[in-house]
Amino acid sequence: MPKLRVLSGRDVVRIFSHFAFTTISQRGSHVKLQRILTDGTRQTLTIPTHYELDRGTLKAIYRQAQRYVAEGELRPHFCGE
Repeated sequence: MPKLRVLSGRDVVRIFSHFAFTTISQRGSHVKLQRILTDGTRQTLTIPTHYELDRGTLKAIYRQAQRYVAEGELRPHFCGE
């Protein structure tokens, strides 16, 4: 896996908005994103809205998002060259 960029929680929320995820709730510093597919399947991600996300947290979000979005589509947003 290439080196991950330094991203804030708001940056990550903005990235997932490009993939049709919308904010459904927020509790404290965590935002819950969700998209509903045409067959009714709900896909949910929880993102901490910290100023700068730790590398491990960002890596976990990236891995979790790969269940819903192809890696080739995610990589340009998360990885630096």
